[in-house]
Parts: sequence; structure tokens; C-alpha cells
Amino acid sequence: MSATIGDGISMLALAGGIVGYLYVKSRAQQRTLEIIHEERMAAMEKGIPLPEIPSEPKRPEYPVLPILGIFLMCLSVGAMIVLFIVLPAPSHSSWIIPLPFTFLGAGLIAFHFSKANSLR
Repeated sequence: MSATIGDGISMLALAGGIVGYLYVKSRAQQRTLEIIHEERMAAMEKGIPLPEIPSEPKRPEYPVLPILGIFLMCLSVGAMIVLFIVLPAPSHSSWIIPLPFTFLGAGLIAFHFSKANSLR
């Protein structure tokens, strides 16, 4: 399997897009801080109380760990069932190959719930 020039160009374009997005995002954040600084300096010169610096808006916490855990568990259990059904009789013992991913998914789900209980 060999890569073509088009594959390389598309990867460069994707990498450039990601770098460009991160650059624009950091410039916007920097510009916001500059505006806040100018407002505070103007308030100090006029002798009025300094406006509060707005804190970063808190992002909602997405349940990535349990979603990934459920996905891994379902995918690996499904793969185990398919391997058990499809494989010929001499190689039936190979159905346990996806078992580590099942345990990984169960571990991610358990970690999520143990972390949630420790925060209470």
C-alpha cells in the first residue's frame, strides 16, 4: 500500500487547517486580554473603580470516559460474539482476543463512577 501525492497534500492541508485554527483562536484570546487591559488602564487614568476581569467561562464537563468505556465494551463484546460464531471449530479459542478492550472499557466506566463519588 503506497501513498500518493494527493494523500500527502490532503494531510498537509489538514495539518495547516489545524495549526491555522489554533493560531486564530490564540490571537482572539490575546486580543480580548489586550482590550481588557486597555479598559483597566483607562479606568485607572480617570480614577474610576477598576472593572473586574472576567474569568474564563467554565466549560461543561462532557462524560467522555463513560462514553468511551461503553463504546469499547460494546465493540469488543460484539467482536467476541462474531469471532465465536464465524471462526471454524479448531480456532474457537481465538474469540477472547478482544477481551482486553472489554476490560479497558469496564475500567473507564468504573473510574468515571469512582471519580464522581469522590467529588461528593
